[in-house]
Amino acid sequence: MLRRALHSSFSANQRKAIQLAQGRLKEREPVAVIDLGSNSVRQVIYEGQTRSPSVLFNEKILCGLGEGLHLSGKLNEIAVERAIRALRRFKQLQHQTGVGDVHVLATAAAREAENGPQFIARVEELMECHVEVLTGAMEAHYAALGIHAGFHKPSGIVGDLGGGSLELVNVNARKGSGITLPLGGLRLREMAGESLSKAAKIARKALSESTVTWDNSNKTFYAVGGTWRSLGRLHLSYYDHPLPAVHEYEVPADRMLRFCSKVAARQLSDIRGIEAVSKNRRELLPYGAAVMGEIIKAYAPDTIAISSLGVREGFLYSRLPQKEREKDSLLTAARDLSILRARAPDHCMELAEWTGRAIGELGIEETEDDRRHRTASCYLADIGWRAHPDFRARQALEVIANAGFVGISHEGRAYLAIAAYHRYQGLSQKAGEPEVAVLASEGSRRRARILAAFFRVLYLLSASTPGVLPMIGFAKTGPSDVELRIPPELADLDGERPEERVRQLGAELGLNVNVIVEG
Repeated sequence: MLRRALHSSFSANQRKAIQLAQGRLKEREPVAVIDLGSNSVRQVIYEGQTRSPSVLFNEKILCGLGEGLHLSGKLNEIAVERAIRALRRFKQLQHQTGVGDVHVLATAAAREAENGPQFIARVEELMECHVEVLTGAMEAHYAALGIHAGFHKPSGIVGDLGGGSLELVNVNARKGSGITLPLGGLRLREMAGESLSKAAKIARKALSESTVTWDNSNKTFYAVGGTWRSLGRLHLSYYDHPLPAVHEYEVPADRMLRFCSKVAARQLSDIRGIEAVSKNRRELLPYGAAVMGEIIKAYAPDTIAISSLGVREGFLYSRLPQKEREKDSLLTAARDLSILRARAPDHCMELAEWTGRAIGELGIEETEDDRRHRTASCYLADIGWRAHPDFRARQALEVIANAGFVGISHEGRAYLAIAAYHRYQGLSQKAGEPEVAVLASEGSRRRARILAAFFRVLYLLSASTPGVLPMIGFAKTGPSDVELRIPPELADLDGERPEERVRQLGAELGLNVNVIVEG
């Protein structure tokens, strides 16, 4: 009862605070997910349970609950007390942030240990909620749903490497078809007696008995779990990748195999870029690399895709209504950011509709991803307006390139960044290109520049005011000519500045753009 009264008080205060906080989306109640893993205990508090939830607070403690489990059969007692202490802190943070729903998930160590039930009972008493002890099949299922939450129309095999186990499942397989193998980093290190060559042999034997298979020609392996995220982050740093976002970082499998061999064979301190990996993650990194190497040999994937989303996000995704699940995660997140930062979010939506019609009029073919990226760019086109004019391009570029978006590749992020950069910086040679442009194809760069050229014309005409763009027409009138049609009631918008921008648009299109004031 005391907890309920305290929670009610904090919730009321939180609702009031959210009304005052313009950087928060309204009508969203925070939700917390705690993951009692074999290696770490983590709480993530999300702004709300939505298709593309933003993280309000994220904290983990590397307790090592599963350390020694292979030999003793029990959870490490010191680790248990560290976990309980962390959970007390997590509970207080839930009160302070006004969390409504709390979900606690437990994985391999808790379900397999002799003293696991006693630990779970302590956690339930402390947290005053049910702890869901996941089977290996359920872990695999939620990991697959995490990939659906974080990738657009994924296809391939998911591997979730924890401290105690490795779950494998085809991302589109039916519930319960995944498998669990005793190849988690902590357990593998103990089974191998800290020998990496023996660890590789153990992994090779276990994987040879796997029943998980590809379902089509798309052979992408989705890597889930903290150790593999660290491996991806190290790869990013080692090769000086221009985007720091590890989610949806894709590496050709043969290249990743060579890198895993390097990580497993050398002192980590000798590997360039190791400072990108936190020190408490480095200890198990060679074992994660050994398992990844054996997976590549066993499954022969074409691509390794690193995922920041996993069991926690998959669990939340499973609780969404089907209609919410079907929403596009990228466009949902871009729309949210537009609401928080744009002068007029409705104008951004009109911009997406207007440019869609213009692209069609020009006969420029768009793939599904081209359309998604253009639409997201339109939603994000005005997020830099509060910055000083000299710094809007850089600010918009940094926000978009590093935002917590999911459902978009690194090439897609580069497209968004290029469009935002040139929307503010201009299109002349002097403006240059953002560093991330190297990640985009020539066609993607061209489409982003054309979109930016449209932005530079349309924002001068509309001043970010909803209702103006639907009144402005655009039509191709000949092989080399297009018309930008302004209605009589907006005739005074024509002027020297728009004419200059229209010439830039024509240069990008390779066409003559004529401004026609109708009436």
